[in-house]
Amino acid sequence: MRKPLPRLGVNIDHIATIRNARGGDHPDPVAGAWAAIQAGADGITAHLREDRRHIRDDDMQRLQALCSSENVPLNMEMAATSEMEKIALDLKPRAVCIVPERREERTTEGGLDVVGGHNHIAPIVRALKENGSRVSLFIEAVSAQIDAAAHAGAEVVEFHTGAYAHALDEGDQKKAGEILEALRAGAKQAKAAGLEVHFGHGLTFDNVTPIAAIPEAMELNIGHFLIGESVFLGLEPAINQMRSLMTKARYG
Repeated sequence: MRKPLPRLGVNIDHIATIRNARGGDHPDPVAGAWAAIQAGADGITAHLREDRRHIRDDDMQRLQALCSSENVPLNMEMAATSEMEKIALDLKPRAVCIVPERREERTTEGGLDVVGGHNHIAPIVRALKENGSRVSLFIEAVSAQIDAAAHAGAEVVEFHTGAYAHALDEGDQKKAGEILEALRAGAKQAKAAGLEVHFGHGLTFDNVTPIAAIPEAMELNIGHFLIGESVFLGLEPAINQMRSLMTKARYG
């Protein structure tokens, strides 16, 4: 029996980054989400940051309306703050991924510390679940963090693949291999704990194959690279090429 192909979630944050660099309404991230859905994306991811550096509140409302009408899940990435909790409770996205967030970072730089923040994170997870959203926690593939995610009530963990991607970018094959082994072990532990396994951050055409080949991987969330490649290829060809690589990783 064939292993299921991981779903492909497309993060459209950086369409909004381009829009906001100039001001005005174009390019519209919601139009980008529509194009991604038409190209076969299994879900749309958008991160509403506290500083609103790319996605804005009205974008989230319009994305939720679009995804609901197309029966495609909207995955709202958010920090574990009372402001974001209220927005997510009002929006009711199908999925919410709680991520670490620091104002000075360019992008998310690591996993959430669920061990240290358990007492703060668990009530937010519970409230979001009771409101109908499936909750994931964006973490490193560290045994204690996986256990804490399960104890906090999360249904999904998304493993941070940024360190793996950076090691390959720097030509450090040994380090990349060690991180990949940790990701594989973490995926097994998470599945055994009853958690669905996702991966995301820094994935490209060049590095996605070993991640997509991990048997427990049920979803990959990819954004910056696909939006960047769409400048040269178009969004649909970029998504199709990524999908092709994911399929080859699973089925050969």
